Amino acid sequence: MDTISTLQSLGLTLPSPAYIFGSVVFGLVGLAAFRHGRKCDDRTSLWLGVGLMLYPYAIDQTWLLYLVGASLCAAWWWLRRAPG
Repeated sequence: MDTISTLQSLGLTLPSPAYIFGSVVFGLVGLAAFRHGRKCDDRTSLWLGVGLMLYPYAIDQTWLLYLVGASLCAAWWWLRRAPG
């Protein structure tokens, strides 16, 4: 347990369970979007999937993780339903 206090003194903190859950869920949705984009030759779905899988590495606040993830998921859903 001394290691945790040493890391906290250096400014490093462990993510909350809500953050880890959101990262996993949005990563799985991103994987589904990526696979759908490859299968259907849809570049938009492919790149939205890559974005969903990688953005949790750049965001450290839980509320922002859910906001960006929900936005990217909504964009993928909206673009999949759009005709053409």
